[in-house]
Amino acid sequence: MDIKHKKVLVFGTGISGIAATKLLQQVEADITIYDGNANLNKEDIAAKLPSNFNGNIILGELPEDFIKELDLVVLSPGVPTDLEIVNKMRDSQIPIWGEIELAYYFSKGKIAAITGTNGKTTTTTLVGEIMKTYYNSVFVVGNIGVPYTDMVLNTTEDSITVAEMSSFQLETIHEFKPNISAILNITPDHLNRHHTMEKYIEAKVNITLNQDKNDVCVLNYEDSILREVSKKLKTNVFFFSSLHSLDNGIYLEEENIYYSIDKKRTFICNIHELNIFGRHSYENVMAAVAIGISLGVPIDCIRKAIINFVAVEHRIEFVTTKNGVKYYNDSKGTNPDASMKAIESMETPTLLIAGGYDKGSEFDEWVEAFGDKIRYLVLLGQTRDKIAATARRHGFDNIIMVESLLEAVEVCTEKANHGDSVLLSPACASWGMFQNYEERGRLFKEYVRNLKNAD
Repeated sequence: MDIKHKKVLVFGTGISGIAATKLLQQVEADITIYDGNANLNKEDIAAKLPSNFNGNIILGELPEDFIKELDLVVLSPGVPTDLEIVNKMRDSQIPIWGEIELAYYFSKGKIAAITGTNGKTTTTTLVGEIMKTYYNSVFVVGNIGVPYTDMVLNTTEDSITVAEMSSFQLETIHEFKPNISAILNITPDHLNRHHTMEKYIEAKVNITLNQDKNDVCVLNYEDSILREVSKKLKTNVFFFSSLHSLDNGIYLEEENIYYSIDKKRTFICNIHELNIFGRHSYENVMAAVAIGISLGVPIDCIRKAIINFVAVEHRIEFVTTKNGVKYYNDSKGTNPDASMKAIESMETPTLLIAGGYDKGSEFDEWVEAFGDKIRYLVLLGQTRDKIAATARRHGFDNIIMVESLLEAVEVCTEKANHGDSVLLSPACASWGMFQNYEERGRLFKEYVRNLKNAD
């Protein structure tokens, strides 16, 4: 499709929608940006767009006659694909792309695309650092916070694009074809959006939809779902494992990470050389190494990048020590599985702050992961009663209900003993109380740093 002068509707006025609109303006499409929320302000939206934006802004109801005139719809990831209006567009045979598909249409060079329920941002960031040790033109984009459409016109045939892909983004791809894909893990998440686990898995596996035998898919050998997925793929599979030695792949044995081809192994690093900790972190490192190898980066360059890498903000991020208590920010632990990994990483008695927006998750396995590590569970947000009921059902009663994150920090400070840790790892999304998990994490760090040390 030649997009120039085509009538394109951008559905959604968030970060992705604005970035898609800017790209479409550059390629001279006839653009309308639309949002179903009639309470938004057109002037506020226009302020985010180029000063020479000459398209339309429509809020609220979209006229059916207008829909029939469209050549293309670009759907923002936050817009559910089963909305009635989206179904009408689909029934009218209008192509519906996501922002990722739009970017791919203009993309040049090689692409490494990374998805998974947990670990995406850390792995994507680390892969970007690995690529920068060897390639001159590297772009890190996608769900990590930099829209693909913002950067794509800067790519060249020599570029490497590293893209973090969410399940929402992967629902709307058609021809998107990464040279290297990676699925780090799949555990229940976003079931309020996908409705069933099967649909959620399908969205994640879409990352491999157009790959063939010339491409590579990196998979976690310890994930039983992904082992089954591997049997159906048309691409080459590159496994990594934190619990098994592999004849071919990357694995953790005792405290060392190795890369093996036909049982001939190459030492990558010792885990104590890394600045991140926990089995889930070592899995992220192994996935990143696999991607680096698949894109031709020498082992020495890979080793340098992973040893120098530090944890991304909001993911088991050490904040400070106050009065002998260590504080950790894991605001990115937005589902039970991610939070479990943070809990498993704690090496001292821990006071856990959790709760938030209800995405339809269950918390039984999460509570079972407490073991003897969690001293107190401090709960806030929409899910606090649901979580408390689950915890009590599993025999955990040291529960404190609070109304705000500030109160949670104050309660933990009061209850913590010298040598304890306080961990913010909500197991829930931030919506309803915060704009996003970043805001939640930043506020937590601010509250902690404002605590007074004992005289």
